[in-house]
Formats: sequence, structure tokens, C-alpha cells
Amino acid sequence: MSEYMSFATSRTTSAAFFDLDRTLISGSSAFTLAIQARKAGLISTWSFTKDAAGAIAFKLVGASDDTTDQVRARILSAVEGMRRNDLVALNAEILPRLIERVRPEAKRLLDRHHAAGRDTYIVSAAPQEIVEPLAQALGMTGGIGTRSELLDGVYTGDLNGPFCYGPGKVEAMAALAEWHHYDLSQCYAYSDSVSDLPMLEAVGHPVAVNPDAGLERRARRDGWPIVIFSERTKSVIRRSLSGAATVAVGGVGFAAGTRYGSTRRRRRRF
Repeated sequence: MSEYMSFATSRTTSAAFFDLDRTLISGSSAFTLAIQARKAGLISTWSFTKDAAGAIAFKLVGASDDTTDQVRARILSAVEGMRRNDLVALNAEILPRLIERVRPEAKRLLDRHHAAGRDTYIVSAAPQEIVEPLAQALGMTGGIGTRSELLDGVYTGDLNGPFCYGPGKVEAMAALAEWHHYDLSQCYAYSDSVSDLPMLEAVGHPVAVNPDAGLERRARRDGWPIVIFSERTKSVIRRSLSGAATVAVGGVGFAAGTRYGSTRRRRRRF
């Protein structure tokens, strides 16, 4: 049985994969976890301060230039020494806050993929214990997150399986595709970060969402759709250099802030 088998049965050959932070939701899920863990006395003030600084930087500029090893160390250290039951219990506080931050445009995309009969997944470096329940709460097919090793119910700070970041996301997606017979060339992927290039390159329909500078350059070079989800309004409007392009979602045209070409224009928020 595949490690990445979802909690829903698939009847389709296509799926849509969503990065979590700054894509499906605004901001950082790790910071939400840190806030609730600090309130519950599960992490120190020093650890929380570091998480807060990282969240502010993430809010302003998106993904950092950290190596995969640095990101992995940060994710694993966030739960090291914590009891699994305590982390799972935090979901009562964490999940409502994450659901509140799901971008309305992203929710409409989920609904359209579901209407088209397409499976949907969150793919994130965040802990599996948070990613999977969040996916369930949003009516998605499954959630793929980072699995940390447990010893006597306590997280050791080591991995238990692939790290769900960069190429690790593709490994997880490929395992799902094999298990559920997805054709990745017919699948969609959504992300804001250049660190997710492997994930976007693995599918036939990559979409850059509120992209950082590196991802925007790549999307413009290869003609990938770019969509800008606003945090200030509830609408999606068209924006492009040469007419609106369409991200086809199961026969329903979703035109949302697409842009092609090499000429830069000032971003418009909507």
C-alpha cells in the first residue's frame, strides 16, 4: 500500500496539487502552529521569537534562500520533543485559524476542480498531522505533509519518510499518481515559490500564484499562467499583457490575472 494513499477513493486520472503557505492560504501555517504551541507551553519563548521573525520575512518576501537541509532542520525542530497527542490536540485551535485564511479565490478553484471530477491535494512541508486534517476540513481528497519520526509517542527530530519540500514533493506526487493512476501530464499544480519548481515542472498544467521573483521569471519565460490572489478583496479579475488567458478547469474557464511575455508591468492587487 502506498505511503501516500489518500483518505478518498479516486475515480479520475487527473488531480490538482496545491502548495499551502501563500498559495492556498495567506501567510505561514508554521507561525500559526508556533502561536498555539507557545500558548500551550509546548515551545519556548526563544523558539517562538525565531518563528515570529521568520513569519514576518515570509510575509514580506516569500520563500527564503535557505537550502533544503536548512528548511528540513527548521521544520523538524519545530516539533522535536513534542508529544504527538499534544500536536494533534492543537488542531482544535490551529485548523479554524488556517481555514479563515484560505484565499477565497483558491476555494473557488477547489470547487471548480471538484465540479470537474478532479481530485485535490495539499502538498506542503508542514507536519502531516496538520496538513491532512486541513485537507479533510476543506473537502479535499488528501493532504501530503512532512512525517516526523516518533519514539514512544514523542517526535525525535528526524524524518520518517521523504521530506515534502522541493524534489520531495514530486516524489510524493509520483507515488500518489502511481497508486491512483493519475496522468501527471493532465494534472495541475499551484505554488507561489521558486522552491516548488520541481512540483510545477512535474505536471502538465503549472500555475504560479502570487509568485516570488524567481518563479515569476520562470513562469513568464515558459508562458505559465500567473494568477494574483488578493488578500484585500473577494474578487478575481483578468490581468494580462496581451489579453486574458484562461486556466481551463474541467471545461470551466477560470481567467485570473494571467500574464505572459518579457515586458514588466506594475503588479495590480485585486
